[in-house]
Amino acid sequence: MSPTITRAPAATDRYLIISSDGHAGADIAGYKPYLATRWHEEFDEWASAFVNPFSDLAALDADRNWNAERRLRELEADGVVAEVLYPNTVPPFFPSGNLLATAPPVSEQERRWAGLQAHNRWLADFCSTAPTRFGGIAQILLHDVDAAVAEIRWAQEHGLTGGIMLPGVAPGSGLPPLYADVYEPIWQTCADLGVVVNQHGGAGLPGDFDMTSAAARAVLLVELPIWSHRGMWHLIFGGVFERHPSLRFVLTEQGTGWIPGALRSLDWFAGRMRIREAAEFAFGGEAMSKLSLLPSEYFERNCWVGASFIRRIECELRADIGSHKIMWGTDYPHSEGTTPYTREALRASCFDVEPVEMTAMLGTTAAEVYGFDLDALGKIADRVGPTVSELQVPLDAYPPDSTCNAFDRTAIVRSW
Repeated sequence: MSPTITRAPAATDRYLIISSDGHAGADIAGYKPYLATRWHEEFDEWASAFVNPFSDLAALDADRNWNAERRLRELEADGVVAEVLYPNTVPPFFPSGNLLATAPPVSEQERRWAGLQAHNRWLADFCSTAPTRFGGIAQILLHDVDAAVAEIRWAQEHGLTGGIMLPGVAPGSGLPPLYADVYEPIWQTCADLGVVVNQHGGAGLPGDFDMTSAAARAVLLVELPIWSHRGMWHLIFGGVFERHPSLRFVLTEQGTGWIPGALRSLDWFAGRMRIREAAEFAFGGEAMSKLSLLPSEYFERNCWVGASFIRRIECELRADIGSHKIMWGTDYPHSEGTTPYTREALRASCFDVEPVEMTAMLGTTAAEVYGFDLDALGKIADRVGPTVSELQVPLDAYPPDSTCNAFDRTAIVRSW
């Protein structure tokens, strides 16, 4: 599914930017009306004891998560016209946000599920305030596949056009791995309904990190994306993309630089697994006998990348991935995101990208993957979007008050 571009943009044209990586959620009290009354007493106890784990949710500007008017105002000032919305604030009964949440114990599954459903219902109402501009992503758990399927159908019927956020399955979680046949109803439902399956960075993180150790905290940060990458090859070798050629799978905020090497490695393994005399055949021969394509070919057909605050070195690798597979993300409202310096981040990373490629990376690919209305958004982009010529000027200095990864201060780090 490559974007259709009818002409090369002129220097004075404005880009239409859809962020593939935004985050939203209610404040703690805002979730209560979306819980069944049977949970209200427990919710009050949980909320009274809740300690916020994230500094950005304790700040005065935390309402960026749930104040749609403010959010749209700040996005427009940054040149962005629409967003795909992952969760951010902590849903009821969770110890922290669900982006990094590990699989709940059996004793917690029922109320955690109630908490996620409350978030989904809040998000549906939030997105309804600007339905052409917010593509909300529903959350599911994998403990009860029938309940997950019912929630996917509910989300699709209630305007959550961003699809679902697929939890990762960490080793030792007690859940079947993502390649297990038990999840087939989820893949079938998403394929039948055209629901996008998203996996955000942090998914699949094991829960056994000793956070009292300085080394463990450093290792956690470095390994955080790796656990999320695993979802792609689980679905490939599990035959999910073979059985469902129309299924759309998006890997978001996991970087992009790892993809070319990973695909080359996966293709090599796939080739070796098909050679009966090779040692690898004993491991993967049976799985490969059920697949008609190479992993790189499944990636080309079924996968996209939510490329949050892409760095210059990653932009230079875009041809090895396919620029039509890359979707820019601002990561609003996180401190490592590009807001309010999205124009500057694009100038730092993508100043020499041809306008046709840039048009796809910034907006048209996301519009096709998630179903945004380009005609409706184009009228806003004509007013707020950055011009082609503006983004072709290399950035000569980084914003001093931004910690965004797009402003790669590696040289500064080396001097420490």
